[in-house]
Amino acid sequence: MRYTYLLINTLTVFFPVVLSFDKKVHFYKTWKFIWPGMGITGLFFLFWDVLFTVKGVWSFNPHYIIGITFFGLPLEEILFFLTVPFACVFIYACLNYYIKWQIDNRLTRMISNLIIMLCILVLIFHYDRIYPAIAFSLLLVLMLLLQYVFKASWLNRYYMAYLVALIPFYMVNGILTSIPVVMYNNNENMGKRIGTIPIEDHFYLMALLVMNIGFFEYFKAKNKPL
Repeated sequence: MRYTYLLINTLTVFFPVVLSFDKKVHFYKTWKFIWPGMGITGLFFLFWDVLFTVKGVWSFNPHYIIGITFFGLPLEEILFFLTVPFACVFIYACLNYYIKWQIDNRLTRMISNLIIMLCILVLIFHYDRIYPAIAFSLLLVLMLLLQYVFKASWLNRYYMAYLVALIPFYMVNGILTSIPVVMYNNNENMGKRIGTIPIEDHFYLMALLVMNIGFFEYFKAKNKPL
């Protein structure tokens, strides 16, 4: 069905938008802090997406998209960088409100260090494949900056949000990669998957989510009254 990818995008964002008006979380009041970060992050990832499409790292099944493209990207793929980050930041905001427990700072640093070491190992063994080379390089830089340069106090909350975000991620990405709507060139990735989802996609999500939450926290803090 040509509307498959568009329908997936719509369902991804439908419930977060509706539940944004929950009387407790009041997520709609923070929308203005989301848009700038989504714009900055979205432009970065769209450039990445165009590059990967041109290089044949992935492609899109014409049977499941409506056929409107910009710079070789389906409209649905562009919308992906609005719907998925919005849904993930919604998860982050809800967890911040409803769950007061948070990961200890020492454990947060350990998790960051494990991710940093994993990135380095992947880059050593898979530097010659475009997807892991770009994905893990970006994540390595982000983790080093956030943990040791900016010392982001929200990283512990981010890791919790990421784990919860994996649930809709497996649902959405599972559909996209099993039909498939998005097709991957195994010559440009590590060739390992969880189900039908390439391993790299998990760390792609990690980078996408941490950038959006980072900007969300930055713009929210910037607008706090002195």
